[in-house]
Amino acid sequence: MNVHRFLCFGSNDESGNAAIVVEDSHLAAEPERLKFARQQDANATVSVETDAAGAQLDYYYPHTRSPLCLHATLAASAVFFERYPERWRTQFVTGMHRHVLEAERFDHGIFVGVRAQPCPILSQAVTETARLLRVEPTALIGIPRLASVGSTKLLVQMKGQIALDALNPDLKAIASWSREHGVAGVFAYCHHNNDIYAGRNFNHLEPHLEDAATGVAARRACLGT
Repeated sequence: MNVHRFLCFGSNDESGNAAIVVEDSHLAAEPERLKFARQQDANATVSVETDAAGAQLDYYYPHTRSPLCLHATLAASAVFFERYPERWRTQFVTGMHRHVLEAERFDHGIFVGVRAQPCPILSQAVTETARLLRVEPTALIGIPRLASVGSTKLLVQMKGQIALDALNPDLKAIASWSREHGVAGVFAYCHHNNDIYAGRNFNHLEPHLEDAATGVAARRACLGT
């Protein structure tokens, strides 16, 4: 079993989201892979089954299996292109829902292509969302909505950076609500100006494991606003 550690979405070598990439894992069952993910000091772990044609990716957060994690996909892409330096493009298949992802390498950058996916049918009330976030409903802008590029998130726009920074959500309640509705957490964000956004992603049970960035949710929030 080969284990690699990456920092993704960071501005330097010491920032970003930690991702663990596992090659040739002897852990075949979901409970074993989840237990391994819990033991890592990382936001996400992805098990990779790779050959020259591409790879299947199986994603795990410390508390649950996930249908998709883009920063873990970037990490897996880095491993793949290192293994096959002659390749500049490949396809991945996700383990849970068999979604196809396209990864391409340009110079020193890696880009992952995703498409919007169907979401659960759900009308989420402002008051219920505010309860999960432990804020007054007036701190939210508009109606919370679901969006997905393979991992459904509840997108919640906050009134500003101060309101976003002050959030101290009920993580256990969010996890329970997410399991009930087939959603991968809550992404709270605010829009500063033009193409500048700030966001916080709540899909872990431990505050210190809050994602510094989330590609899945950020992409949908920016495209949908």
